[in-house]
Amino acid sequence: MLRTHTCGELRRSDETKSVTLSGWVNSYRDHGENLVFIDLRDRYGKTQIVFNTEEHSEIDSIARKLRREDVIQVVGEVRYRGDDLVNPKLDTGEIEVRVHELKVFSQSKTPPFEIDGNELPNEELRLKYRFVDLRRSPLQEAMKLRHDLTTAVRDYFNSNQFLEIETPILGRSTPEGARDYLVPSRVHHGAFYALPQSPQIYKQILMVSGFDRYYQIARCFRDEDLRADRQPEFTQIDVEMSFVERDDILEMIDGLVSHVVKSVQDIDLPTPLPRYTYADVMERYGSDKPDLRFGMELIDIGDVGAASEFGVFKSVVNNGGRVRGINAKGAADKYSRRLLDKDLKDFVGEYGAKGLAYMKVAGGKLESTIAKFFNEEQQQEIIKRMDGEDGDLLLFVADAAKVTSNALAALRNRMGKELELYDPAEFSALWVVDFPLLTWNEDEQRYDAEHHPFCEPNKQDLEYLKTDPSKVRADSYDLVINGYEAASGSVRIHDSGVQQTIFDLMNIKEEEAEARFGFLLEALRYGAPPHAGVALGLDRWVMLLAGNDNIRDVLAFPKTQRASDLLTGAPAGVDEHQLKDLHISVEDEGEE
Repeated sequence: MLRTHTCGELRRSDETKSVTLSGWVNSYRDHGENLVFIDLRDRYGKTQIVFNTEEHSEIDSIARKLRREDVIQVVGEVRYRGDDLVNPKLDTGEIEVRVHELKVFSQSKTPPFEIDGNELPNEELRLKYRFVDLRRSPLQEAMKLRHDLTTAVRDYFNSNQFLEIETPILGRSTPEGARDYLVPSRVHHGAFYALPQSPQIYKQILMVSGFDRYYQIARCFRDEDLRADRQPEFTQIDVEMSFVERDDILEMIDGLVSHVVKSVQDIDLPTPLPRYTYADVMERYGSDKPDLRFGMELIDIGDVGAASEFGVFKSVVNNGGRVRGINAKGAADKYSRRLLDKDLKDFVGEYGAKGLAYMKVAGGKLESTIAKFFNEEQQQEIIKRMDGEDGDLLLFVADAAKVTSNALAALRNRMGKELELYDPAEFSALWVVDFPLLTWNEDEQRYDAEHHPFCEPNKQDLEYLKTDPSKVRADSYDLVINGYEAASGSVRIHDSGVQQTIFDLMNIKEEEAEARFGFLLEALRYGAPPHAGVALGLDRWVMLLAGNDNIRDVLAFPKTQRASDLLTGAPAGVDEHQLKDLHISVEDEGEE
């Protein structure tokens, strides 16, 4: 070993020991009078190193040439710094190492940015020099958090009789809701593999095969537009169980969530986690992934609006729309008229809203340019319904039901953050259940699966499959943490006849279903047990537990929002002979 201790390990109890340390030069200070100080760093911490070049003249010229990020080895004696020189910011702050031997493993070019700098450089520079960026403490802590989380997950499932089973990366293309990444086959001319969007079909086949408790830390791929909490390749905690119902899965994952947050962050999370129906959260929060760290629920005042003299509200309600609003408690003086009329109006406009109405509560009445259209009784009813008090700001969107949900849910999240209505360190988890099974695709005049085509319909709604499929609820469930979808799953269809009924509604005829899913349908015909499963987004879990809002900061080597790897230059062109082997030619951009 090229070191006897790490740079975060030594304490005063190690005083007088002879030690060997290796690491990176974090900082360099030449104090003159033959004294040179550096902080030596590895992923465990930092240790102050002292060179007395008068006592050890043979290392004088080398020590004075050291610069940041050089990689060195030192041999020396541990000394107590002295009562007045202790550095309380370092775990090793009571000691220093007086060096008598020095070896330089490698010298570094000037880093593109400071490892311990107070201001971060732009993200593109960080991603290009990721090997430098990963030396920063927040990223190293995130990588350790990810390791700890994965370890806790495996410990939990292993203790509950689950088997970790790997499934293929190269499979066939199946409709999962996003574009597949396709891999051309050299051996099978004109044929393609698809990278898995999830191991969905394989894990169902494992249940048919008798493996009643499966899990996998699975790599998944989706060719879709990216955002701060989404990557083209991601990792999910994939779980499936046989001979279970929905509550069995939810209870098992409740235990996992409790175990993980306790193991990783020492947070005690009461279980069972609360459960809300899809219809309930959409009505109260306008979102199927509500952040329940704060209130500000959506309130309907459509009947009051329809009875008022305010033409916008009356017209919307008369045309089948809704008037809904939120109460920003105590925020009446925190948003200027310019912000309300321009900034917030434009913001809700991004979600389809044609406008934003607002009223302030003052002296027990409503104040705004539209307040005159509401009589005293109507104003008092709005104040009562919105739980209004003096100083409150009431904001309303009048539009189609879906638009009011989308716009107000986004506005609620924005204002919750701006008004600091919650503690960012708080951890709020809940289940949303009873999602719609299908949604109508107007463009293609068919139904799409809300989650995926293998969800079991709610038994109470089976009668609607033939009469009104839009009323059918799925036996599905999402885990929501701090406003993010952290897991999603469902009870699976284990009857091939029911499966074909769902395919028919999606306009996937029997012949096409056999061609695309024949291997699964055939498996279901050979004795399939009732089974259910769930997939938890590991990357998003790490992001949430790290208190971060950018998933790229909890991945070692992430892609940009354009799915590029700035470190390696991927995606990139390939040699012509590689394309020839695959019988592929690349046309110039714009060429037919």
